[in-house]
Amino acid sequence: MNRRELVQAVAAQTGLETRQVDNALRGFTDVVTTVVSKGEPVAITGFAKFVKVDRPARMGRNPGTGEAIKIKASKKARITPLKGFKDAVLNPSKAPKLKKGVLPAR
Repeated sequence: MNRRELVQAVAAQTGLETRQVDNALRGFTDVVTTVVSKGEPVAITGFAKFVKVDRPARMGRNPGTGEAIKIKASKKARITPLKGFKDAVLNPSKAPKLKKGVLPAR
């Protein structure tokens, strides 16, 4: 599902106009991206947690030669699915019910 399909599905589910949903989705991604980039975590209960992770420098091994190599420090984005989301994905009967015609036909 791409962004356009997501916007249309949420609009169909909520009864809002697609423009309103698109603005809300853009606002959501902008806020989450900005807050996480500043180092603050964002947690949406039952869905996901977004955090910025600082990985320290460390020693590793080249798998081809076995030679020890130094891996430099880096920053990563980590998105962790939370229990409610994982339960719904692993057991579709626990997923929220959508209105008829919300999902695009595939």
